[in-house]
Amino acid sequence: MDENLQQIVLEAIKQYSQSEQARQEPVYKTELVEERKRRESLEGRVNQLIEENRKARAIAARVEKEAMVRAELQRLGVSKIDLAFKAVKDDILRSDEGMSAGPDGENRVREYLANFVAENPELLPARIPGGSGASGVGRSSHGTGIVDFDRIRPGMSSEELERFREEVARVANQTMRGL
Repeated sequence: MDENLQQIVLEAIKQYSQSEQARQEPVYKTELVEERKRRESLEGRVNQLIEENRKARAIAARVEKEAMVRAELQRLGVSKIDLAFKAVKDDILRSDEGMSAGPDGENRVREYLANFVAENPELLPARIPGGSGASGVGRSSHGTGIVDFDRIRPGMSSEELERFREEVARVANQTMRGL
């Protein structure tokens, strides 16, 4: 009898624990599903941030390269920097060791740009201003010179004001005639 009673109590405890487990199991499953969704969402956001970081680094590297090349072209005396930059931008490569240039990628950027400018002197400012079609601005023998608009002020003498008017009229007249 004692043994039967023990068996009955054990069976009752077992049934109670099974029913309790069956009652709580859906709650655990729901929590697991929610936790999995939360984890997947966080992983997606981390991957998105990694991609944004990669893009930002690529943009920063491109901007740094462009600034360096433009500064070097300016240092070399190039007057048409945008045109020169467009011509060489694809030849400049960036690697872990730094920047290199040329089709083989072995030249240093400064050397490459110096050679490029030497081969393309049309990018440099003209040595002799003017030429066959240049106008004769500044070759006039009459007139008082360049008008300094900063010297025009209220209360100035009528003689000075008249000189400014004459100079402006002279420059306008030369411009209209194409001199």
